[in-house]
Amino acid sequence: MSVPRLKDEYFLAKCCNPAIDDEIIGYYSYDNLLKVHRKDCPNLAKAEPERLVALEWSDILAEIGFEPDSDYDQLDDTDFAILKHHLEYDIDYSLMVAKMLPIPKQEAFDRHRKLRNWKLLERVDAVMVRYRKGVVDNKWIKHRNHTYFRLTPKGRKYIEYRDRQPG
Repeated sequence: MSVPRLKDEYFLAKCCNPAIDDEIIGYYSYDNLLKVHRKDCPNLAKAEPERLVALEWSDILAEIGFEPDSDYDQLDDTDFAILKHHLEYDIDYSLMVAKMLPIPKQEAFDRHRKLRNWKLLERVDAVMVRYRKGVVDNKWIKHRNHTYFRLTPKGRKYIEYRDRQPG
């Protein structure tokens, strides 16, 4: 039996391995993941009721056969490097992306604008972000003068689609 492909925010519980024909329930774990269990999973007997969520398979299965829009063919390796940067680091700003890739600053600004216009990235209000590992441990900062971006679900699908392509 094949493992069902779930939307990004759901994970199959390993303890009971729910299958498509099983009745299911969600459990918000202490690491803030929504894990999908069979309703009769013995591990849920000890679960806190407020962490349980009603689920149906139709609500959590990922789309099958995703095909990107026509703009996909206009993306190049640098565009995908920026999208993958946001996949790995989540919220970030153009100057840091330019430094880490490395690409010219203006190119990072221009590409962020393009990827946002194409709905592959979205703008995020100034937020508290954790310093990079190895810079300052356990310190959070807020840059009010930067424009932050994060990957959208469409951007994530474009990365997954590209990663599945041969060659």
